[in-house]
Amino acid sequence: MSTQFRLPLTAPPTYAREDFAVSPSNADAVARLDAWPDWPEGRLALVGPAGVGKTHLARAWALATGAVTVAAADPDAAPVDLSALRGRAVLVEDADRRSDSSPIDDEALFHILNMAGVDGGTVLLTGRTAPLAWAAAVPDLRSRLNAISVATIDEPDDAVLEAVLRRALEQRLIKPEPDLYPYLLSRLPRSAAEAIAAADLLDEAAAEKRREVNKALAREVLGDFEGDEE
Repeated sequence: MSTQFRLPLTAPPTYAREDFAVSPSNADAVARLDAWPDWPEGRLALVGPAGVGKTHLARAWALATGAVTVAAADPDAAPVDLSALRGRAVLVEDADRRSDSSPIDDEALFHILNMAGVDGGTVLLTGRTAPLAWAAAVPDLRSRLNAISVATIDEPDDAVLEAVLRRALEQRLIKPEPDLYPYLLSRLPRSAAEAIAAADLLDEAAAEKRREVNKALAREVLGDFEGDEE
Protein backbone atom coordinates (compact mmCIF):
# COMPACT_ATOMS: atom_id res chain seq x y z
CA MET A 1 0.00 0.00 0.00
CA SER A 2 1.34 3.44 -0.89
CA THR A 3 2.28 5.86 1.86
CA GLN A 4 0.09 8.93 2.12
CA PHE A 5 1.98 12.15 1.44
CA ARG A 6 1.63 14.44 4.43
CA LEU A 7 1.12 18.15 3.89
CA PRO A 8 2.71 20.39 6.52
CA LEU A 9 -0.62 21.39 8.04
CA THR A 10 0.50 23.36 11.06
CA ALA A 11 -0.68 26.77 12.13
CA PRO A 12 1.97 29.42 12.78
CA PRO A 13 2.54 30.07 16.48
CA THR A 14 0.81 33.07 18.03
CA TYR A 15 1.79 34.76 21.27
CA ALA A 16 -1.35 36.59 22.34
CA ARG A 17 -1.12 37.35 26.04
CA GLU A 18 -4.77 36.50 26.57
CA ASP A 19 -4.06 32.94 25.42
CA PHE A 20 -1.54 32.37 28.21
CA ALA A 21 -2.93 30.30 31.10
CA VAL A 22 -1.99 31.83 34.46
CA SER A 23 -1.85 29.37 37.38
CA PRO A 24 0.05 28.91 40.65
CA SER A 25 2.97 27.41 38.71
CA ASN A 26 3.64 30.65 36.84
CA ALA A 27 1.73 33.43 38.66
CA ASP A 28 4.80 34.84 40.39
CA ALA A 29 6.74 34.98 37.11
CA VAL A 30 3.81 36.67 35.38
CA ALA A 31 3.60 39.27 38.16
CA ARG A 32 7.32 40.00 37.92
CA LEU A 33 7.07 40.37 34.15
CA ASP A 34 4.04 42.65 34.48
CA ALA A 35 5.98 44.91 36.86
CA TRP A 36 7.83 46.27 33.81
CA PRO A 37 9.21 48.88 33.43
CA ASP A 38 9.95 48.83 37.18
CA TRP A 39 12.44 45.96 36.99
CA PRO A 40 15.57 46.26 39.16
CA GLU A 41 18.14 48.03 36.99
CA GLY A 42 15.87 47.45 33.99
CA ARG A 43 16.77 43.75 33.78
CA LEU A 44 14.87 40.49 34.25
CA ALA A 45 15.61 36.83 33.51
CA LEU A 46 12.61 34.58 32.81
CA VAL A 47 13.61 30.96 33.41
CA GLY A 48 12.04 27.51 33.50
CA PRO A 49 12.04 24.09 31.81
CA ALA A 50 11.34 23.66 28.10
CA GLY A 51 7.73 24.09 27.07
CA VAL A 52 6.38 25.91 30.13
CA GLY A 53 5.54 29.12 28.26
CA LYS A 54 8.68 31.26 28.47
CA THR A 55 8.61 32.04 24.75
CA HIS A 56 4.89 32.80 24.83
CA LEU A 57 5.23 35.24 27.73
CA ALA A 58 8.43 36.81 26.42
CA ARG A 59 7.14 37.29 22.89
CA ALA A 60 3.88 38.78 24.21
CA TRP A 61 5.97 41.22 26.25
CA ALA A 62 8.10 42.03 23.20
CA LEU A 63 4.99 42.76 21.14
CA ALA A 64 3.55 45.00 23.84
CA THR A 65 6.77 46.96 24.34
CA GLY A 66 8.08 47.02 20.78
CA ALA A 67 11.18 45.14 21.93
CA VAL A 68 13.96 44.03 19.60
CA THR A 69 14.22 40.22 19.74
CA VAL A 70 17.59 38.47 19.62
CA ALA A 71 17.50 34.68 19.13
CA ALA A 72 20.72 33.80 20.94
CA ALA A 73 20.64 30.11 20.00
CA ASP A 74 20.05 30.70 16.26
CA PRO A 75 23.35 30.33 14.35
CA ASP A 76 21.74 31.81 11.22
CA ALA A 77 20.71 35.06 12.88
CA ALA A 78 22.57 38.23 11.95
CA PRO A 79 25.09 39.57 14.47
CA VAL A 80 23.68 42.07 16.94
CA ASP A 81 24.00 45.78 16.11
CA LEU A 82 24.59 47.21 19.56
CA SER A 83 24.21 50.83 18.47
CA ALA A 84 20.64 50.12 17.34
CA LEU A 85 19.68 48.78 20.76
CA ARG A 86 20.51 51.80 22.90
CA GLY A 87 17.40 53.07 24.67
CA ARG A 88 15.33 50.14 23.40
CA ALA A 89 13.54 47.26 25.04
CA VAL A 90 15.46 44.10 24.14
CA LEU A 91 14.47 40.42 24.41
CA VAL A 92 17.33 37.91 24.33
CA GLU A 93 15.80 34.47 23.93
CA ASP A 94 17.70 31.33 25.00
CA ALA A 95 20.47 33.42 26.49
CA ASP A 96 21.73 30.32 28.30
CA ARG A 97 22.28 28.49 24.99
CA ARG A 98 24.74 30.89 23.39
CA SER A 99 27.57 29.30 21.45
CA ASP A 100 30.48 30.30 19.21
CA SER A 101 28.04 30.55 16.28
CA SER A 102 25.48 32.65 18.14
CA PRO A 103 24.58 36.17 16.97
CA ILE A 104 25.51 37.44 20.44
CA ASP A 105 28.75 36.74 22.31
CA ASP A 106 29.71 37.45 25.91
CA GLU A 107 30.93 40.96 25.16
CA ALA A 108 27.73 41.86 23.30
CA LEU A 109 25.52 40.47 26.07
CA PHE A 110 27.55 42.40 28.65
CA HIS A 111 26.99 45.66 26.74
CA ILE A 112 23.28 44.95 26.30
CA LEU A 113 22.92 44.43 30.05
CA ASN A 114 24.82 47.66 30.66
CA MET A 115 22.35 49.53 28.43
CA ALA A 116 19.45 48.48 30.65
CA GLY A 117 18.17 51.32 32.79
CA VAL A 118 19.83 53.93 30.58
CA ASP A 119 17.78 56.20 28.26
CA GLY A 120 14.75 53.96 28.72
CA GLY A 121 16.59 50.75 27.84
CA THR A 122 15.45 47.46 29.35
CA VAL A 123 16.41 43.79 28.87
CA LEU A 124 14.49 40.53 29.24
CA LEU A 125 16.51 37.30 29.04
CA THR A 126 15.04 33.79 28.79
CA GLY A 127 16.71 30.50 29.65
CA ARG A 128 16.10 27.03 31.02
CA THR A 129 18.25 27.57 34.09
CA ALA A 130 19.01 30.53 36.34
CA PRO A 131 21.71 32.96 35.10
CA LEU A 132 24.00 31.83 37.94
CA ALA A 133 24.47 28.60 35.96
CA TRP A 134 25.12 30.20 32.55
CA ALA A 135 28.55 30.07 30.96
CA ALA A 136 30.30 33.44 30.92
CA ALA A 137 33.97 33.84 30.01
CA VAL A 138 33.90 37.61 30.59
CA PRO A 139 34.22 38.37 34.33
CA ASP A 140 32.12 41.53 34.14
CA LEU A 141 29.33 39.59 32.43
CA ARG A 142 29.52 36.97 35.17
CA SER A 143 28.89 39.62 37.82
CA ARG A 144 25.95 41.09 35.86
CA LEU A 145 24.33 37.67 35.44
CA ASN A 146 24.81 36.82 39.11
CA ALA A 147 23.00 40.00 40.14
CA ILE A 148 20.05 39.93 37.72
CA SER A 149 16.50 39.56 39.06
CA VAL A 150 14.99 36.17 38.19
CA ALA A 151 11.38 35.14 37.50
CA THR A 152 10.90 31.36 37.53
CA ILE A 153 8.18 29.31 35.86
CA ASP A 154 7.77 25.89 37.48
CA GLU A 155 6.70 22.64 35.84
CA PRO A 156 3.03 23.01 34.88
CA ASP A 157 0.01 22.17 36.98
CA ASP A 158 -3.16 20.82 35.32
CA ALA A 159 -4.39 24.24 34.17
CA VAL A 160 -1.16 25.02 32.38
CA LEU A 161 -0.66 21.47 31.07
CA GLU A 162 -4.10 21.53 29.48
CA ALA A 163 -3.30 24.90 27.89
CA VAL A 164 -0.03 23.45 26.54
CA LEU A 165 -1.89 20.46 25.09
CA ARG A 166 -4.58 22.62 23.52
CA ARG A 167 -1.99 24.94 21.99
CA ALA A 168 0.12 22.04 20.67
CA LEU A 169 -2.87 20.33 19.07
CA GLU A 170 -4.29 23.57 17.66
CA GLN A 171 -0.94 24.33 16.01
CA ARG A 172 -1.27 20.94 14.31
CA LEU A 173 -4.83 21.87 13.25
CA ILE A 174 -6.29 19.16 15.49
CA LYS A 175 -9.59 19.83 17.29
CA PRO A 176 -10.41 16.78 19.41
CA GLU A 177 -13.49 16.17 21.52
CA PRO A 178 -13.24 17.90 24.95
CA ASP A 179 -13.04 14.58 26.80
CA LEU A 180 -9.56 13.94 25.41
CA TYR A 181 -7.97 16.56 27.67
CA PRO A 182 -8.94 15.13 31.08
CA TYR A 183 -8.03 11.67 29.75
CA LEU A 184 -4.53 12.83 28.83
CA LEU A 185 -4.05 14.93 31.98
CA SER A 186 -4.72 11.87 34.15
CA ARG A 187 -1.92 9.96 32.41
CA LEU A 188 0.80 12.34 31.27
CA PRO A 189 3.80 13.27 33.43
CA ARG A 190 3.68 16.82 34.84
CA SER A 191 5.88 18.10 32.03
CA ALA A 192 5.14 20.50 29.19
CA ALA A 193 7.80 18.78 27.06
CA GLU A 194 6.02 15.43 27.54
CA ALA A 195 2.69 17.02 26.62
CA ILE A 196 4.14 18.40 23.39
CA ALA A 197 5.70 15.00 22.64
CA ALA A 198 2.29 13.39 23.16
CA ALA A 199 0.73 15.85 20.71
CA ASP A 200 3.40 14.93 18.16
CA LEU A 201 2.73 11.21 18.58
CA LEU A 202 -1.02 11.68 18.24
CA ASP A 203 -0.57 13.83 15.15
CA GLU A 204 1.71 11.27 13.49
CA ALA A 205 -0.56 8.35 14.38
CA ALA A 206 -3.68 10.13 13.10
CA ALA A 207 -1.99 10.80 9.76
CA GLU A 208 -0.60 7.27 9.44
CA LYS A 209 -3.84 5.54 10.44
CA ARG A 210 -6.12 8.14 8.81
CA ARG A 211 -8.12 8.48 11.99
CA GLU A 212 -9.43 11.22 14.21
CA VAL A 213 -7.51 12.17 17.32
CA ASN A 214 -9.61 10.91 20.23
CA LYS A 215 -9.40 8.83 23.41
CA ALA A 216 -9.35 5.56 21.48
CA LEU A 217 -6.35 6.64 19.43
CA ALA A 218 -4.63 8.03 22.50
CA ARG A 219 -5.13 4.72 24.30
CA GLU A 220 -3.43 2.89 21.42
CA VAL A 221 -0.42 5.12 20.85
CA LEU A 222 0.45 6.62 24.23
CA GLY A 223 1.09 3.45 26.19
CA ASP A 224 4.50 4.69 27.29
CA PHE A 225 2.89 7.73 28.90
CA GLU A 226 -0.04 6.04 30.61
CA GLY A 227 -0.44 5.42 34.30
CA ASP A 228 -3.36 3.61 35.91
CA GLU A 229 -6.30 2.72 33.74
CA GLU A 230 -9.69 4.22 34.42
